Amino acid sequence: MGGIFGVVSEGNCAKALFYGTDYHSHLGTENAGLAVWGDGGFSHTIHSISQAQFKSRFFDDYKGMTGRMGIGAIDDGSPQPLIIRSKFGTYALAATGLITNKDELTRNLLRDGASFSEMADGGVNSVELVAKLINRGESISDGIVRMQQAIEGSICLLLMTREGIYAARDRYGRFPLVIGKEIREVGSTPGYAVATESSSFSNLGFELSRPLGPGEIVRLDISGIHAERPSGGEKHVCAFLWIYTGDPASIYEGISVENARERCGRAMARGDQVEADFVTGVPDSGIGHAIGYAMESGLPYRRPLVKYTPGYGRSYTPPSQDIRDLVATMKLCAVRDVIQGSRMVVCDDSIVRGTQFKNYTIRKLWDNGAKEIHVRPACPPLMFPCRYASSTRTIAELASHRAIRALESEKMEPIDEYLDHGSERYRMMIEWIRRDLNVTSLKYIHIEEMIAAIGLPEEQLCLYCWRGR
Repeated sequence: MGGIFGVVSEGNCAKALFYGTDYHSHLGTENAGLAVWGDGGFSHTIHSISQAQFKSRFFDDYKGMTGRMGIGAIDDGSPQPLIIRSKFGTYALAATGLITNKDELTRNLLRDGASFSEMADGGVNSVELVAKLINRGESISDGIVRMQQAIEGSICLLLMTREGIYAARDRYGRFPLVIGKEIREVGSTPGYAVATESSSFSNLGFELSRPLGPGEIVRLDISGIHAERPSGGEKHVCAFLWIYTGDPASIYEGISVENARERCGRAMARGDQVEADFVTGVPDSGIGHAIGYAMESGLPYRRPLVKYTPGYGRSYTPPSQDIRDLVATMKLCAVRDVIQGSRMVVCDDSIVRGTQFKNYTIRKLWDNGAKEIHVRPACPPLMFPCRYASSTRTIAELASHRAIRALESEKMEPIDEYLDHGSERYRMMIEWIRRDLNVTSLKYIHIEEMIAAIGLPEEQLCLYCWRGR
């Protein structure tokens, strides 16, 4: 998915930019960068963070940066921010999301005479593609609108000129972009920040002002927030933000991530007749769900698995399987004295591929003497790869479709019966996944319960991963 952070300030913004961007480290593991506008013009730096944390790679860089405005990005797909020379002048651009028709747009631009800088993998940098599309507009705001209309997928962006920072949320608001206002004494001029994660604000002295609406464009400068394009009418926010992707301390559309996860856990516990000694959550994103389950069920919460935090992020985020496996192996340490002889309910945010969960979580519990393992995922089986972010990449890697392929002698189209949690085929799919994971029991939350736990109207959520529409 990736995360972006921008700030405007009366004084030097570099410290707020550095730490604000770092607060998005849970959203990417491959590339990161900072760009600042100051008296000397634009300065920027980009590094790979695949082998080092953001803080260690950028600490010396930010110390040498001085400016009143800055933008930063952490992203798995594209090195950024980029400095672009255009008919609108020079600007810095950071953009996160997914463009599913990237190849088609690239071919069309090349045919029209455009050129691209080649990336190390031989592909085109998606941020550079976004810039090419914006530059075809009559103005920056018009170019952003045209870009959003041209792409299939979802893009949120920050574009910094010498006049200010343009912030644009994706067309249907699938992913967050929020504005923060600096907390200052009365009479002093506050700064402003804009971020993917609202949790990046409070420790830096900002308070959440408001989210941008779907397709909304604003320009931030030291004088305030200036409307460039109003919000669109249609909203489809990614439900996975509350279940897994988002930071527990963040708020999206006025709804706390942590509270939503606790409500998911409570929903899973209601009607669950399993007998167990304690409940636990797979660190970190499964913890909130497990706390809710414990509160509703009355079971104690314990920690049979402890995350070794330094150096190990999410095992789901890295693009290559070998890196995902390494992180999954190393980041969780088993507490044998808690595990041995225990019956446990294990809450996790989701089961996507299932291979890491089986090989590096469940196996550690069995190997350390678990008596029973009852798994409770906080979202329904993921049935379709995401079309709007680089989360689930192909349908073949989903645990649900491995089960369907094993159960059907021929390819089953459509798969509607597997989407219905009351059907026999759904029951067979869950049983196949349970056996594959090698757990005592497996029970998913139902989609209606998940929607209710999040708290937004169903029509305002993107549920493509579960419904395919």
